[in-house]
Amino acid sequence: MSAGHTHTTADADDNDLGRPHAGRLTIVLLVPAAIIIAVAMILLWPAGIERDPAAPDDRVNGTVTAVQPVDCATEPEIPGPAGEEGSYTQDSVCGSVTVKVTSGASSGSTVTTDIPAGPGAVTVEAGDDIELLYLPDSPTGQAYSIYDHQRSTQLWILAAAFAAAVIAFGRWRGLSALAGLAVTFAVLLWFIVPAILEGRSPLLIAIVGSAAIMLTVLYLTHGLHMGTTVAVAGTLAALTITGVLSALSTGFTHLTGISDETSNYLNITHADVNMQGLLLAGIVIGSLGVLDDVTVTQSAAVSELARANPAYGFRQLYRAAERIGRAHIASVINTIVLAYAGASLPLMLLFAAGNEPIGATLTTPLIAQELVRSIVGTLGLIAAVSITTALAAATAGRPRGTREKVKADRSPGKQGAPADPWMAFVDGPDGGTR
Repeated sequence: MSAGHTHTTADADDNDLGRPHAGRLTIVLLVPAAIIIAVAMILLWPAGIERDPAAPDDRVNGTVTAVQPVDCATEPEIPGPAGEEGSYTQDSVCGSVTVKVTSGASSGSTVTTDIPAGPGAVTVEAGDDIELLYLPDSPTGQAYSIYDHQRSTQLWILAAAFAAAVIAFGRWRGLSALAGLAVTFAVLLWFIVPAILEGRSPLLIAIVGSAAIMLTVLYLTHGLHMGTTVAVAGTLAALTITGVLSALSTGFTHLTGISDETSNYLNITHADVNMQGLLLAGIVIGSLGVLDDVTVTQSAAVSELARANPAYGFRQLYRAAERIGRAHIASVINTIVLAYAGASLPLMLLFAAGNEPIGATLTTPLIAQELVRSIVGTLGLIAAVSITTALAAATAGRPRGTREKVKADRSPGKQGAPADPWMAFVDGPDGGTR
């Protein structure tokens, strides 16, 4: 009988952490959270960005039919800006490109424009699908100018390969992960971005939107059970802490959120957007992806520890899982710093080429923002590990009487309960956690 009881305890559904009331507790916690987030999204939902129907479509698609390069020395000089002496001469590839327009009011017509020139100019060949800018008032007299390549087909192919690989490896779990990714994009494109453009608080929008993403994606990907509820609670608490720390850190370091041409242009064209709040929103949203990974891992770790040794109580589970969390955090910290460094690599090269002192480089607004992101993100991760581990251990830990009974049933001297060398190693000689 004792062996049968131990088997039942050990084989309890690890998704519910072995607690009989876990399903009810999941519903009790999930329903109010979902209602609060839904009401917040309804109250903050953007009216939508209206586009003037009379506004001209200044970007059309086309296909290159011919490229005719010529020697730049034979080309006439390009007049300089009005009021300035001298003139500018083309010093790169010269010639013309013939393009068949495939969209817009002029679809089907053939136009001619210059070969793109200058730093970063696109290279085109016959048969390339490109985007054209329609500039009817251009001083050169050419109404169309090559803007960029069309990449929609290539991106769809890559997306299909990505989806196929995820489904082939993850099967139903991979399919649910793709559904969660679709939810993430939907919330970002239809709620977070339009609401911020309407002038609402970016930090508030980011927290509500991130909570909606987290609540939907975690349950969709990992299932409706207590382990996911613990991860959701830990992630939500860590998100709130990250938002508070972000506000304190940006104020302490006097960051305004305007640090490059993009943010400066956005500030000019959309004066209603709170740029400092936008920086805070970016930190919160950027932290979400790592936070839910850490919280799910910690919740699963506690669940597996409780399944492996039902005699563990809160203290033993917390200590064991906290060690797992420390190892995870140690690797994630490096990941965060490298991710931000990779995104800022061109800027770092520019600063290095200017021979500026390292102190001056690190205190520039753009680099300082990335440092604040890394520091605040790391602090949020540490909070996420501690909070999630404590919640999971409190949920999975068994009452003391139950622990003593399971421990007695698993003792080496108990008939029908063979010694387990692995559990002896984990538990240690005194029954505690190594």
